Amino acid sequence: MALRRYLVLASLLVGSCAPAVESPPPTPRKPVVEELHGERIADPYRWLEQQIDPAVRDWIDAQNAYAERVLGAAATQREAFRARLAALMDRPEVGTPRRAGARELFTLRRPGEPTASIVARSAPAGGDAAEAAAGPIDPAGRYEVIVDPLALRPDGTTSVDILDVSPAGKLLAYSVRDGGRDEVEVRFRDLGTGEDLPDRLAQALYGPVHFAPGGAGVLYVHRSRSDGPRLRYHRFGTPAAEDALLFGEGVPPTAFLSMRPIAHPPALLLEVQHGWRRSDLYWLPLRQDGVTPAGPARPLVVGLDALFDVEWREGRIWARTNHEAPNWRLVTFEPTRPEPGGWQEVLAEADDPLAAYVVVGERIYATYLVDSAHAMRVFALDGTPQGQLDLPPASTASVRAHGEGRALLTIESFLTPPTTWEIDLATGERRLYQEPTVSFDGSGMVVELIDALSADGTLVPVHVVRRGQAPLDGSGRLLLHGYGGFNVALTPRFDPLAAAWLQAGGSYALAHLRGGAERGERWHRAGMLGNKQHVFDDFIAAAETLIERGYTRPQRLAIRGVSNGGLLMAAVITQRPELFRAAAIAFPDLDMLRFFTFEQTNNKPALLEYGDASDPEQFAFLRAYSPYQAVRDGVRYPAVILSSGDLDTRVPPLQARKMTARLQAASRSGRPVILRYDARAGHAGGRPIGRRIEDAAAELAFLEWQLEGG
Repeated sequence: MALRRYLVLASLLVGSCAPAVESPPPTPRKPVVEELHGERIADPYRWLEQQIDPAVRDWIDAQNAYAERVLGAAATQREAFRARLAALMDRPEVGTPRRAGARELFTLRRPGEPTASIVARSAPAGGDAAEAAAGPIDPAGRYEVIVDPLALRPDGTTSVDILDVSPAGKLLAYSVRDGGRDEVEVRFRDLGTGEDLPDRLAQALYGPVHFAPGGAGVLYVHRSRSDGPRLRYHRFGTPAAEDALLFGEGVPPTAFLSMRPIAHPPALLLEVQHGWRRSDLYWLPLRQDGVTPAGPARPLVVGLDALFDVEWREGRIWARTNHEAPNWRLVTFEPTRPEPGGWQEVLAEADDPLAAYVVVGERIYATYLVDSAHAMRVFALDGTPQGQLDLPPASTASVRAHGEGRALLTIESFLTPPTTWEIDLATGERRLYQEPTVSFDGSGMVVELIDALSADGTLVPVHVVRRGQAPLDGSGRLLLHGYGGFNVALTPRFDPLAAAWLQAGGSYALAHLRGGAERGERWHRAGMLGNKQHVFDDFIAAAETLIERGYTRPQRLAIRGVSNGGLLMAAVITQRPELFRAAAIAFPDLDMLRFFTFEQTNNKPALLEYGDASDPEQFAFLRAYSPYQAVRDGVRYPAVILSSGDLDTRVPPLQARKMTARLQAASRSGRPVILRYDARAGHAGGRPIGRRIEDAAAELAFLEWQLEGG
């Protein structure tokens, strides 16, 4: 049946300044009502959950066609953003080198290439990958291609990455990702012959993959949706079905498992992470072959309500932990004395959260979060302060070793693409090592940090980037971004989408919300589970403060979020639809009441962060905000552009399909609700550079178009 098309004059609904918008394709409603904890919940678009149903595929095709027709009204903006984003995004992408005998392997995507290949260059004599002192990688240089993903799939939607290199540098373990799936296939290449071994680990979720000491096999973590993560050993030349189980029996699917091989004594340091709130540590002794257990795994730190980020250094475990330290601290201990009473504190908890650390030479370079940006402090190995590295304000930085007595310092900010400096550790002298691979002119722009007062009185930091001479009279087009979850700290980084928006004359704001890590573990826990509403309140407060201070007004305010950030955007437009003119919602979680039932997701650990609606208590707070169920008929919702794809195995795309239908039917604002849906896309990418540029251009053009005349 042909789709009916007709025009609705938006002036009849929202004022004469709004453009006429074609109505969306009709979506049938099919009665489905289920009872959960005594409440009857209607779900008229449940049928859209059936991804391979021909009717659903027809619906997706119709939605994509509708989205393109709607975006036709923003053709001028789209072309302008496409040009800006091509210059900002189609830049060289270079991975960190890994030593392989006399060569270094790394991933490289040159401008114009759809996706990155694994390539090789000659390595400096001596040292290892972490200490190598080779010069910067020239993206225009000629390198030997080790794995070409275009030979696997010419459209550029299959990607490859380095997992490990064997101790002698003869074998490469690499992943092959089909589209945007989280799951990968693991393959092994003989670097001498250039051919793959017959052995493969089938497409699945994997944690670390490490070659055994002799290179005869690999230790790997396999994570099942139903059984949870398991540590196994695969010996080359044997069937994968016979791989030995070394650890993980009974570990639930809501947990992650990671491992660190230790040479002396031969052992594995194991971490079982339960969601993003706590982790347990185990010690698995091995025989001299480095793969055969010499006894059962021994608990080191189990049952503490804390997280541990661990590494092995000179016979001791080093752990960054928030145990009895919400702002984190650094401790060390011997595996024979793992109880907290035997810990040696190297860096005590400070007023600012300890976000990361790295040991280079005889110094600790500790990254702290100060005003939601990075500060780099230097300590001796015993924790004695030795100054700090000078960083620009409102920036993000990282340090890594680079040969004897040297380190590489990479810095970026909202207005400065990543730039790398080489540091002489003895003198502190810096020299430019790697210039930015993209040009961006931020002159005349300023970065400001303001506080927004949230509903419960909490002050929420918000970074604002704008042209310094722009009047604060509410006339500015502003794009507000946020995330607020999973212990992730959003710090000032160079975002090509934000840069393109700034180039187009808009302003950009980043809200540092509870649920993240910007102010330590208390900040994180204040935005998870039953506290999730704080995240939405914080974002709403950020928007209101930006309006009150004249940065923008509701008619000129757009918002954007991805994944958990997409959940955030959907929650705030259903709670405060009048506050925003347009929203971009990408790869989002939206139906929080059915999340626990989704067999399509591999992200069961998220239940420990969001909550599980099968539990009556957790159902109550999920029901209070779940965006799909929160949509109300007859409300004037903002314009919305949603994005998802078939191969999102982390956040089931069925949620974006259902939310699109629900909003299209419910909204009475006259503003469009569109869905752009890519069958090859998913949470882990799956889009070649051309598609990424096109998607970003469409999103920004839609938002700018909707703000015009507001």
